[in-house]
Amino acid sequence: MTASTTEELDVLVVGAGFAGLHQLDRLRTLGHSVKVYEAGSDLGGIWYWNCYPGARVDTWAPIYQFSREDLWRDWSFSELYPDWAELRRYFEYVDQKLDLRRDVALNTRVVGAEFDEERRQWLVRAKNTQTGQSSQVWARYLVLCTGFGSKPYIPDIPGLESFTGACHHTARWPQEGIDLSGKRVGVIGTGASGVQVIQECAPEVSHLTVFQRTPVLALPMRQRQLDEDTNREMKAEYAQRFAMRGQTFAGFDFDFLDKAVFDVSEQERTATYEKLWETGGFVPWLGTFNDMFFDAEANATFYAFWRDKVRERINDPAVAEKLAPTEPPHPFGVKRPSLEQRYYEVYNQDNVELVDVRESPIQQVTPHGVVTADGREHTLDVLVLATGFDAVTGGITAIDIRGTGGQTLAEVFANGVRTALGVATSGFPNLLYVYGPQSPSGFCNGPTCAELQGDWVVEFLEYLRNTGTTRVEATPEAEREWGDHVAELTEATLFPLAKSWYMGANVPGKKIELLNYPGGLPTYLQKCNESAKQGYEGFALA
Repeated sequence: MTASTTEELDVLVVGAGFAGLHQLDRLRTLGHSVKVYEAGSDLGGIWYWNCYPGARVDTWAPIYQFSREDLWRDWSFSELYPDWAELRRYFEYVDQKLDLRRDVALNTRVVGAEFDEERRQWLVRAKNTQTGQSSQVWARYLVLCTGFGSKPYIPDIPGLESFTGACHHTARWPQEGIDLSGKRVGVIGTGASGVQVIQECAPEVSHLTVFQRTPVLALPMRQRQLDEDTNREMKAEYAQRFAMRGQTFAGFDFDFLDKAVFDVSEQERTATYEKLWETGGFVPWLGTFNDMFFDAEANATFYAFWRDKVRERINDPAVAEKLAPTEPPHPFGVKRPSLEQRYYEVYNQDNVELVDVRESPIQQVTPHGVVTADGREHTLDVLVLATGFDAVTGGITAIDIRGTGGQTLAEVFANGVRTALGVATSGFPNLLYVYGPQSPSGFCNGPTCAELQGDWVVEFLEYLRNTGTTRVEATPEAEREWGDHVAELTEATLFPLAKSWYMGANVPGKKIELLNYPGGLPTYLQKCNESAKQGYEGFALA
């Protein structure tokens, strides 16, 4: 296919998760020629890739879906926290309703893109992940919806490739699954995916070895089944709950309390924590006192509460100290809390061993297991890498996207993220992000951000078409102002006190900086709308 015969689109969207599919549906309805390229073999984004044992969403089902009544009216989740299989069925249902697949190219990985200044278009190169066949397309606008967890991070462990058993990252788990029953399983990492794998497989494996670097400060999920009556009762409140999303910090249907930790007596504080704890989920994290992420002393009160709650569930005091240390490993909540159902009870089983890799680091992987610094080889049949992601920017910088200066986005971001409003970067005209760096992304409910930030992007593209604009680019000044704004907000918080993926600290060599917008969704949307009212101030239009 030559450049002269290459298909031309108004918009090419990368990624078929919530954000990408929302862009497709809205832009297509408005008459734009648009397609979605998706590297996976099915719709769903993260819910295609994440099919490891125990994988499930950490958000209440009612709020973890598209807000359109014509979609939610006829769909009911079976659990408060659906698993990956049910989320796939949900995307299949959405596709049947909206006929999305006809404009989605599955098994199509975008490998590169170059901006043609004369044509004011992106020439986007892709490769079929099954056949290896290359293709290209011209697109006026390139909208990246790659999510914050699309590039797995695999640490550089000597000998990893020599392991002769099954070895998989949780985000690249075999679609056909793995039978873990009776196997000797090792799990490296105790973040969200590690917690889920560990509590799911512990009852069925012959032996489970958990390699923990930093204890996870997990919260009770409070999972429950949703019958027909429960779903009907909840749907009576859906419209109100969805309307609330844009008014809360993280795009949920609840928000922080309007008081600080030390505004109340110790008795009231404890009673509040008990109530939040019984509710479970993210409520003890994002529905708590409003100074939890700003005041270290206030934060420590909840850590002590959490620690004592967790220790009640662990039989061995030495193990309890490793899982719920006397002193906090970092302030509570500045790493995204995982939700658990029976995680801490797992360590009371005789077939489960906890290895503290701070005390005895992993030295190497051998053909038969993992060797730690104490000289011991932990013999394994299966090695699970629950080692997280090159979060937020990784999925973007993995693509060879070259701007007007010849640099790639990876090169431009090497010294720190640069965006205006978390949606565009200077030097890369006609390129927009949804759910990307310096937007609420990792601090926001996924479908909420996909819709509310996504709607702003759609309206931006509509404005450009209606005004005859064919080139748009973030200004360097707007980038500096946004970067300074994000940094100023970050400095007032406790987030820099933890080595988290929020800060890019889990990937060696990555600049330490907060990758998500910490000012809350309402403030973020306000600033985006202020730009729009001023004719999209901060962007050069031509």
